[in-house]
Amino acid sequence: MPDQTTEPPSRDRTRRPLRIALIASSYNYIKDGVALTLNRLVAYLEQHGVEVLVFAPVGDAPAFAHHGTVVPVPSIALPRRPEYRLAFGLSRDNRARLKAFDPDVIHIAFAPDFLGYSAWRLAEREKIPLVASYHTRYETYLKHYWYVAPLKGALAWYLRRFYSACREVYVPSPSMVEVLLAEGSRDNFRLWPRGVDLDQFDPGKKSLAWRTQHGIGADEVVVLHVSRLVREKRTDTLEATLRLLEARGVPHRSVIVGDGPERANLESRLPRTVFTGFLQGEDLSVAYASSDIFVFPSETESFGNVTLEALASGLPSVCADATGSRSLVEHGRSGYLASPGSVEDFAGYVTRLIEDEGLRRDMAAAARDRSRTFSWDGTMARILGYYEALLAGTAT
Repeated sequence: MPDQTTEPPSRDRTRRPLRIALIASSYNYIKDGVALTLNRLVAYLEQHGVEVLVFAPVGDAPAFAHHGTVVPVPSIALPRRPEYRLAFGLSRDNRARLKAFDPDVIHIAFAPDFLGYSAWRLAEREKIPLVASYHTRYETYLKHYWYVAPLKGALAWYLRRFYSACREVYVPSPSMVEVLLAEGSRDNFRLWPRGVDLDQFDPGKKSLAWRTQHGIGADEVVVLHVSRLVREKRTDTLEATLRLLEARGVPHRSVIVGDGPERANLESRLPRTVFTGFLQGEDLSVAYASSDIFVFPSETESFGNVTLEALASGLPSVCADATGSRSLVEHGRSGYLASPGSVEDFAGYVTRLIEDEGLRRDMAAAARDRSRTFSWDGTMARILGYYEALLAGTAT
């Protein structure tokens, strides 16, 4: 993976603007990390004179004010997980709209659905350069759901085949690239890390009023978790870790921010934990800054936006030693990397941080310093640079 500049390249403004067709399985019907990242990308591209047309499934109403022009594609609520939508292939009208747009590049933010497959085939037929961005380790999700677990091998094969067919694949972390190469993927990867808004996520937003609102004392140590509450985020490890801390009498308070199908089960088994539900904007920023330790046991991240937000908020982070987190948390400096699924590891590292205020303070400063190396403008400029180099025939 060659080094890339983070400034958008100069372009010949006498020709038509660059046109990008973005094919996304999640864009505005749910407010998750993938959708927010893609919206940031579209906003950045349009600010720099690029024309973008987004093809994506939509819900009854957008979950947030999205950027760009969205062309709805056929979809239904996903069985057993209705918060997500299963996209079908591009319709005849979709294909006509895409061809009329005449994109220079088709960029698929890929999920293993019919939408991605149909866009892949269209790009091949029309000889349009095809790129993809890697957001989620879908094949690792399956083991958490018995009714699809046997499909893991077939899905991994299909994903490798798709990514190998792309001119370039934009991957958010070096640790994710290492795993993909070890699994036999073709090396057409380019790094596309995520960024963080250091003004929004700031330790200075710590609020004693927020703590009081949730019945938390000024001197209590708050252990925080932020994510969608779904099995693939390893809510089982989170629950077991918090229960072990309580069983051992380790003084702390726990807060879980987020919502999802596992919330009711967690609430019943963690009666002393504060559940805030889904938070956004200033409410989310205050929740981070008013906590002391971040815990994130997920093994399925390709990057880990919430971990970066926690680091920016000055929280030492205890995360699974897995893709994404491994490229963010500096073990022993800004937090700890625990063996995936090891409750003893997680509880041990959290206990160490709870009991050593000086260690927490040092790691909090290191966490904030680490977050300063991630810029949204820089990471979006990188993608524009990739597009331009690809079309100029200078990509390496």
